[in-house]
Amino acid sequence: ANPAPLCVLDEVDAPLDDANVDRFCRMLEEMKRLTTTRFIAITHNPATMSRMDRLYGVTMPERGVSQLVSVDLTQAEKLVA
Repeated sequence: ANPAPLCVLDEVDAPLDDANVDRFCRMLEEMKRLTTTRFIAITHNPATMSRMDRLYGVTMPERGVSQLVSVDLTQAEKLVA
């Protein structure tokens, strides 16, 4: 399909400095606004994570037990305000 309905970005921001992480995030926001493509960004960068709509993670509350955690950052911002 053109454009692609889904785009997975795996650690593409890892080698970037802070200024380029900001440019990367602004580019993603613009592409999201202009297309119907959904983006999944796999990252460890806190600056990138803070600019996403939703975060998914895996925690281990006890040894051998993994738990999937999902946070909608838009809803979280509303709760804080």
